[in-house]
Parts: sequence; C-alpha cells; structure tokens
Amino acid sequence: METSEKGWGEVLAAFERYLHSERGRSEHTTRAYLGDVRSLVSFLDETGVGGLRDVRLQDLRAWLAQQAQSGAARSTIARRSAAVRTFLGWATQTGRLDSDPSLRLVAPKRGRHLPEVLRQADATALLDVAAVASDDQDPIHLRDRAALELLYASGIRVGELAALDIDDVDLDRCVVRVMGKGSKERTVPFGTPAHEAVIAWVELGRPQVAGPASGPALLLGRRGRRADPRQIRSALHDLLSHVPDAPDIGPHGLRHSAATHLLEGGADLRLVQELLGHASLATTQIYTHVSVDRLKQSYRQAHPRA
Repeated sequence: METSEKGWGEVLAAFERYLHSERGRSEHTTRAYLGDVRSLVSFLDETGVGGLRDVRLQDLRAWLAQQAQSGAARSTIARRSAAVRTFLGWATQTGRLDSDPSLRLVAPKRGRHLPEVLRQADATALLDVAAVASDDQDPIHLRDRAALELLYASGIRVGELAALDIDDVDLDRCVVRVMGKGSKERTVPFGTPAHEAVIAWVELGRPQVAGPASGPALLLGRRGRRADPRQIRSALHDLLSHVPDAPDIGPHGLRHSAATHLLEGGADLRLVQELLGHASLATTQIYTHVSVDRLKQSYRQAHPRA
C-alpha cells in the first residue's frame, strides 16, 4: 500500500462507505472518524512510514504521544484512538492489513466531567418564558416553545428534533418516533405541555411560514425551510438569559437536565436509557452521579450537622 495521496484517498473513501453503509453512522460521526484517521495518516507521512501495511504499534503510540504533547484533551485523544482502532480493525477484516496493530493500543481514560444541568425550577421557568413569548403568536416564538418543550419532555437530541417530520409526532398518543444514532428508531413519550405547544405550532405557527421548500419537516425557519440545530440552540440561549442564575446550557444540556430530573423523580435507569437511545447503560449512569452530587449539595446546605 502506497502512502501517496491517491492511495490513502482510495482507502479512506472505502472506509467512509463502510461507516455509512454497513455501520449506519451519521454524517457528523463519519466526518469525525475520517478527520481522526487523516490525523494519523498525516503523522505517518511526516515520520516516513512506508504504507498502511507498515504501521506498527509503536507508530500509533508515538502518534498519541504527539497529540498529548500538543495539548489535546484526554477526551480528544481517547476519541481519536477509538476512531483509528475502528479503521485498522476494518482494514484487517477487508484484507488491507495482515494483522491489526491497534489491538494493544491503550488510550488515556476519559476524565469524568459531570454535565451541567438546570434545576427543575429553572427548567420550569425557562418553559414559562417560552410560553409567554409565544403569546404574540409569532410563528418563530411558537416554534421555539414547541422545540424546547419537546426537547425537555422527551430528552431527544437536538439533531433528532430538527430531523422530525410532521408524521413522526403522534399527537393522539403523545409519542414521537425518533431516528437515533446508527439509524436506530425509538418511540419516546411526551407530556401535556409539549402536546399543547406542538399543537399551537402546527395549527397556528407553521402555516404562517410553510412554503414549497418546507416538505414534511415539523419545525421550520422563517423562510419556510427545515429548522436546523443552530436555530434551536440560539433560541434556547436567548430564552435562558431571562431566567436569573440559570446556567447557559445548550440543547444537550437540556437533554442532560431531562434525564437527571427523571431519575430524581424515581424513574428506572434502564427506562431512561431507552428514552435517551443510549446503546450502553454505562452512558446513562452518569446521570446517577449528577443526581447524587446534587443530593449531597442540598444536604450540605440544609442539614445542621452536614
């Protein structure tokens, strides 16, 4: 295998097709994987490694060491290591490598950073602000209220929210059909406030902006095109600025908040895992740490002998 730009380009193009077609990775994940592998390829070219078949474990370790020396975070190094292990495992399975040099590659463990979440009172205040803003029946204010109510009620990702079509929301049963990571579909319930907000948007707001470019998209921008995550993120930041002392979280922080509040309310961990669409229960367990930490903080503030 040559290290020419053409040689690597053919390999990376085949790897990209594999991620899309066989692994069902999203465009965002595929782009991230390819970027991480290109980082390794650039390092191999700089250090004179002859080709893909010449890659050794020590080359991978040297690459990770360079990442650390350049100041990359442990989480970044761990992600890049995982991407390269996927790439080299695929190359071995497809006969491009005789053996996988990454089998004994150990990346630094990710530091445990607990996500910042809203207090339940702050979440309520945020959605009250969104409701008051929508009283003028401006279509974007109605859309923003529906978007935030759905995000908090269901805990779905902002990308999943933006991708929803009208038919994905069953207003009679109060459930939404979501296409998650890896093209895995799940059905998530939502409550009365979200139900009311979505109806107001669909009946009063959406018809004001819908046009030829709208298609079946549930959430639209002012020009009638499907709303994108950046628009939802901007609306959340703006509305949160009216909630005193609330952290300036993004849509993912609202997802974290929903999960944490579910657990604080007594929901089963596996139920929360299913609602969030986590492949592993270990991913969901971080919210138990958030709940315990918040409990300890309240205890220290309230108990006279804390």
